[in-house]
Amino acid sequence: MVGPPSSTVVRPRGCVLRLFVVSRREAASHFQHLTSAHSRSRAAAFIFDNSLLLVAGTVIALIWANLDLTSYDAVAHPLHFWVNDVGMVFFFALAAKEVFEATLPGGALASPSRALSPLAAAVGGMVAPAVIYVGLASTFGPADLIRGWAIPCATDIAFSAMIARLIFKGDHPAIPFLLLLAIADDALGLIILAVFYPSGTLSPLSLTVLMAAAILLAMALRRRRTRSFWPYVVGPGALSWAALYFGGFHPALALVPIVPFMPHAQRDFGLFEPHTHLQTDTLNRFEHWWLTPVQFVLLLFGFANAGVPFEVIGPGTYYVLAALLLGKPIGILLFSGAARLAGAHLPPGLRLGDLLVVGVVASIGFTVSLFFTTAAFPEGSALAQTKMGALLSFLAAPLALAVSRVMRPRQCKETLPL
Repeated sequence: MVGPPSSTVVRPRGCVLRLFVVSRREAASHFQHLTSAHSRSRAAAFIFDNSLLLVAGTVIALIWANLDLTSYDAVAHPLHFWVNDVGMVFFFALAAKEVFEATLPGGALASPSRALSPLAAAVGGMVAPAVIYVGLASTFGPADLIRGWAIPCATDIAFSAMIARLIFKGDHPAIPFLLLLAIADDALGLIILAVFYPSGTLSPLSLTVLMAAAILLAMALRRRRTRSFWPYVVGPGALSWAALYFGGFHPALALVPIVPFMPHAQRDFGLFEPHTHLQTDTLNRFEHWWLTPVQFVLLLFGFANAGVPFEVIGPGTYYVLAALLLGKPIGILLFSGAARLAGAHLPPGLRLGDLLVVGVVASIGFTVSLFFTTAAFPEGSALAQTKMGALLSFLAAPLALAVSRVMRPRQCKETLPL
C-alpha cells in the first residue's frame, strides 16, 4: 500500500539532501586534495629552487664527520666517482643550457651592449678573488695552496638568488643582474675547470678522436631531427664523457659541448618568463626531465663532499673566505665601473648601494666552489681547509643583509649614472 503523500515527498527530499551533503563533502574533499597537492607542489618548488636538498646533504655530512669521521669516510668515499664524475654531468649540463640560451636572439648575452655589463661584473668577480687568494697564499703560505686560486671565483646561483630575493623585493633590477652575472660566471667557470684543472695525465689523441666522434654523432642526430634527448645523452654524451675521462680532463663537463646540438628554441624568452616551462623542444624537455633528479644529485654531492671536521680550519679556509667576501664586491664594483666607461649600460634603477649588495650576495660560492676544491686538491689538509672555506661562504648571506640595511636609506640620492 502506498504511503501518504507527505512520505512520498519527504523521501526524495531526504535523498536530494543526502546527495547534496555527499556532493558537498566530495567537493570539499576534492578541494582539499587539490589544495594539498598544490601546497605540496609549491613546497617542492621552494625546496628545489633554493637547493635545500643540497643544504640537507651538507648538514648531514658535517654532523656525521664531526661525530665519527671514520664511519663517514667509509660511506662517503665510494660515492665520489659516481657523484662527482657521473651525477654532476647533468648539473653542469643544466648550467650550460642556461649559458647557451642566453646567447640566442633575445637573450641577455646575445648582443655586446647587453652582455658587456654582466660579463664585466662576472670577470671582475672572478679576477679580484683570484688575485686576493693568490696574494694571501703567496705571502703567508703554504705555497701548495696557490693551486686553489679558482675556488673563490665561483658564485652559487641558487643560494645567491634566494638571498637576493629576500633583500630586493618584486621586480628589482638587481635580481636579474645578479642572475646574469652568475650565468656568465658559470660559463667562465666551465672554461677554468676544463683548462686549469685536468683530472689526470693529458692525452690529446684520446681527447681529439673521441670528442670528434661525439660531435659528429651529435650533428647526425641533429640533422635527423631526433626529438628525444636520450640519444644525445647515451650516444654523444657517453663518447664525450669518455673523451674527457681518458683525455685527462674532468668528465663532469661531458654534456657541455653536446647541449648546443640538441634541437632548441630559436630565441631566448628571457628571465622570469613563465611560458618557457611550456616549451617542448628537445633541450627544454631535457631540462624539465632532469631538474628533479639533479636536486637529488646535489643532495648526494653535499653529503659526499662536505664532511669536514671543524678542527681542520686553517689558512686555506681564511684565504677562500677573504677572497670571496672581499674580492667579489670589489671586483664587481671596479669592473662594472670600467664597463660603464667603455660604453656599457647598467639596468635602469640599479643604484650604487644595490650593486655593492649584489657583490656581497655573489660571494656565496658553495656548490661550484666546493666542486673546484675537489678538482684542485687531492685528499689532505689543503682540500679539507678550502672545503671549509667554501662551506663558510654562507656567511655572505647575513653580511649582505647587514650591508643592505646600511645602504638602503642612501639609495634615493645615490644612483649610478647610466
